[in-house]
Amino acid sequence: MLCARCRQSAVPPGGTHCQNCAGAPARPVPPAVPVHPGAYGGTPLDAPHGPAWLRSPVGLGKAAAVAVAVASATDLFAIWSGSLTYDVADRLAGDGFGAVAMTEVDRADTVSTVAGVVQTVAFVVAIALFLAWFQRARVNAEVFDPFGHRMKRAWTCWSWFVPVVNLWFPRRIMEDVWDASAPPGRVSHALLNGWWACWVLALLADRFGSTTYRRAEAPDEIRDAVGQVMFADAAHLVAGVLAVLVILRLTRMQDEKARGGALAVAV
Repeated sequence: MLCARCRQSAVPPGGTHCQNCAGAPARPVPPAVPVHPGAYGGTPLDAPHGPAWLRSPVGLGKAAAVAVAVASATDLFAIWSGSLTYDVADRLAGDGFGAVAMTEVDRADTVSTVAGVVQTVAFVVAIALFLAWFQRARVNAEVFDPFGHRMKRAWTCWSWFVPVVNLWFPRRIMEDVWDASAPPGRVSHALLNGWWACWVLALLADRFGSTTYRRAEAPDEIRDAVGQVMFADAAHLVAGVLAVLVILRLTRMQDEKARGGALAVAV
């Protein structure tokens, strides 16, 4: 019979430990560290999509919401800029080039260029913070519901950049994250559906308007193309406002669920 402690040496008749282990002091047992509701900390969960650990989404959620709100504000600037260009192009189409001073044309062109740069910078920052928050929310959701996710974790970010699939993959991932984070019996997709519908509309309108604007040459063509671009900016604005609401709602649901339940979590 082997020693009950070292599992290597034989034990004397009637005993349970070998001579070496019988005289050794007992190994101290580390005290258990309780996990209290409201505390983020623990070991990673071995989830189907890889190790999952619960981290607070609050900081990233606030940063992403502010960045998306700022990007939406630049859409307002772009709409105003578009109105200047639309007015100039409309007068050129109706009354000819002599009806508009070159200073007005230059001013509209300068404002349009500045609006484009500001929009692009704000949009890039918003994308970076939103994806960082979205990735954390997805991993948190795997802790809440390890088997409730239809897409692999890598698609959380890449799905936004792959043509065609970016029209529905991100929403599917968001829906799974939302369902895993929502309180029992209180799952509603109304906000998600509204946000995603406006986002897809803005995406398609932006592509159509940008293509039309690049091909426009005559003043009336430029006027019509600017109108389409302004519509896309308005759709972006609405989608941005709804995105802020989605971020804040999901962040709050995850934080409340983490603080209200006994979960194995990690910072």
